[in-house]
Amino acid sequence: MCGIAGIIRLDGSAPERDRLVAMSDQLLHRGPDGSGVWIDRSVGFSHRRLSIIDVAGSPQPMTSADGRLTVVFNGEIFNYRELRRSVDYPWRTDGDTEVLLALHSQFGDDAVSRLKGQFAYAIHDRDTSTVTLYRDRLGVLPLYTYSSSREVIFASEVKAILAVAPSARQVAADQLDAYLAGRSVPAPRTLFAGVNKLPPGHFQRIAADGAGAPQQYWRPPSSAETMAIDGASATSKVRKALTAAVDRALVADVPVGAYLSGGVDSSLIVALARRERGDIDLHTFSAGFGDARTDELHHAQAVSLAIGTVHHPVIVTAADFSESWQSLTWNRDAPMSEPADVAVARLAAAASEHVKVVLSGEGSDELFAGYPKYRAARATGAFAAIPARLRTPTLNAIATRLPPGGRRARTMLRAAAAASDTERLRAWFAPFAVEAREQLTGHASEPPQPYASRPIEGDAVRRMSLFDMGAWLSDNLLERGDRMSMSASVELRPPFLDAEVVDLAMRLPSAVKLHRGTTKWVVKEVARELLPASIVDRAKSGFKVPLDTWFRGGLRDMANDMLQSPTSFVGEVFDRGAVRSLLQDHSSGHRDEAIGIWTLLSLEVWHDVFFGAGHR
Repeated sequence: MCGIAGIIRLDGSAPERDRLVAMSDQLLHRGPDGSGVWIDRSVGFSHRRLSIIDVAGSPQPMTSADGRLTVVFNGEIFNYRELRRSVDYPWRTDGDTEVLLALHSQFGDDAVSRLKGQFAYAIHDRDTSTVTLYRDRLGVLPLYTYSSSREVIFASEVKAILAVAPSARQVAADQLDAYLAGRSVPAPRTLFAGVNKLPPGHFQRIAADGAGAPQQYWRPPSSAETMAIDGASATSKVRKALTAAVDRALVADVPVGAYLSGGVDSSLIVALARRERGDIDLHTFSAGFGDARTDELHHAQAVSLAIGTVHHPVIVTAADFSESWQSLTWNRDAPMSEPADVAVARLAAAASEHVKVVLSGEGSDELFAGYPKYRAARATGAFAAIPARLRTPTLNAIATRLPPGGRRARTMLRAAAAASDTERLRAWFAPFAVEAREQLTGHASEPPQPYASRPIEGDAVRRMSLFDMGAWLSDNLLERGDRMSMSASVELRPPFLDAEVVDLAMRLPSAVKLHRGTTKWVVKEVARELLPASIVDRAKSGFKVPLDTWFRGGLRDMANDMLQSPTSFVGEVFDRGAVRSLLQDHSSGHRDEAIGIWTLLSLEVWHDVFFGAGHR
């Protein structure tokens, strides 16, 4: 992967080179292998390169052979060799960057639909004096914009925009409720006022009069396109598509490794990678937290031994959180939405000593109904038949009386109690339920509708999947994966999000994803051919960090000091009494409020990093 940035002046003047360099400097971690700056009249691009394909060639920004198009590109086009053979073009390099120029020269905007990969790129067309931004289908790679009356700025990370547009450094107060509802702000907004994300599967044209509205070029198949297929045939199709996806994801001119949690998704990716590249040493990396309730290191080690990888375990402690929280928040550009952010960063740092690319199992749960909540999708949806005036207070009252260990049951009850379909789908991963958000903010509000690649439609399982593919996957998990891996200059590739796998997954009926209570059934059937039954059939654990214990122990004082300080940003924008009650309820063991405390602490750290006296 790389870092890209650009300035398009709307007054016809040329962008200053030193501003483009300043943006590039903020993206050094994304591309330590090379840099470049290009200016043509009112447009300027800058680039930081992490060399993965055509290591010795393909410098950027790159201009087409006829001089008309110039591209600055972050990502990988996995089918670039096939595309090269399909286009008549005077090739000058052996990489995938020039493929973008060749395709856009011939097909214009339609070129992006031919790509299989993960990407964010900008193309300047000299003939039309426009710049067009493109982002991949699921949002594996990021792209941000900021507009003023004088210019439009884009970059891979917000910090590059802040370096040259100080006016962008403002808190988007109207997005705080959205953050409390989902641990991140859904596209197209961010927590920085005026800084937007280009939504996944969109492109955006920037002309002399400014940036146009983003246009969607891709959406997943609709429920009307669902296949009529039996389990055996579905398994065969998923096996074939995922094998091809892993093969494409291994395309690189540098060493490739993989994250290995010991769960079925990452284990299946590693097993397929080993089968496809049996002649190389395959390095795998896993994280543990020293807590027997959540630690999966022994499962990862067992998979490594069974498959034959060079394995590297990493132990993450509470001290790692307090010591790296600020630096990783700077990398994230946003509050760290998941405690596992720190673990992923530690994994990337370990991986960087051996490889430049890592594969991961991200996306499988959202596409193939892998979370335990999918078992309850139909049941909680059925509660909607009960009038909200009766349903909501009754179920919330029951949820409040559950013991601290009943977190999953409490979440299910709150989802069933939700007054709207959107709130019901959001409630499963929300750190704060509606009532808790109202206590914190002092008012009732409906957060903005999370971005979805197509309208939420279909049966209960499909609706949940479409919702999860929106803000939860793109604005949370994928953003985490990109930033934390890039913090160590390592490229992350999730084969489950390959274009063919996604298209197939969204055409499969829910019955082969959630089959007789078994989540991710079709993926597990594929995995049975390559992995021990003990790995395939064990209960899903997830990347769990023992925050409940840490916030009653080593991190307790830090949480109290930061959130109850007279100068606390959280205390300024939220009700101090509600924050204090949250801390006391958790500390006493009355309730498990660890994820709520984490969410508020992450916001506090983010504000300190980007708005405090010592901000960069």
